[in-house]
Amino acid sequence: MNLPNKLTIIRMILIPFFVVFMLVEEIPAHNYVALALFILASVTDFFDGMIARKKGLVTNFGKFMDPLADKLLVCSALICLCGNKIPEWIVIVIISRELFISGFRTLAADQDIVLAAGWWGKFKTVFQMIMIIVLILDFQSPFFKTAEWILIYISLILTIISLVDYVVKNIKVLKN
Repeated sequence: MNLPNKLTIIRMILIPFFVVFMLVEEIPAHNYVALALFILASVTDFFDGMIARKKGLVTNFGKFMDPLADKLLVCSALICLCGNKIPEWIVIVIISRELFISGFRTLAADQDIVLAAGWWGKFKTVFQMIMIIVLILDFQSPFFKTAEWILIYISLILTIISLVDYVVKNIKVLKN
């Protein structure tokens, strides 16, 4: 197994630890530990893709599992933040998009087509990760509260744009 794929697996392993620290408020500094774990997991996303492309280590495993690991990380964080930090309906829209894309990829895989993540999807993921970091930090100033809402709505818009872009570019999957 190559290094980019190992980084993807590490990201997946970090997710349950991140969730525990997000949800168990009795743990001292739980938010900061959760934040550190989320940032670490997010950084592995950046490096696995960069290393895979730079060193020619792109694999079908990576094309499938890297976006899945991203979805698991982001969706886990959104569920942890749901209600008190981000409206439920936005979380539902974002998770619905992720499930739809996962189903779409499964349909493509059934046709022996491996669909890599597009640039809109990557941009959306980065923006969602930044949004999640800001929401976990939970600064109480009016500036940061406004920034949180701006990030939430930009993430929502990018979620929808990336969905449309992905389906339009890969419409052949639906025609088979």
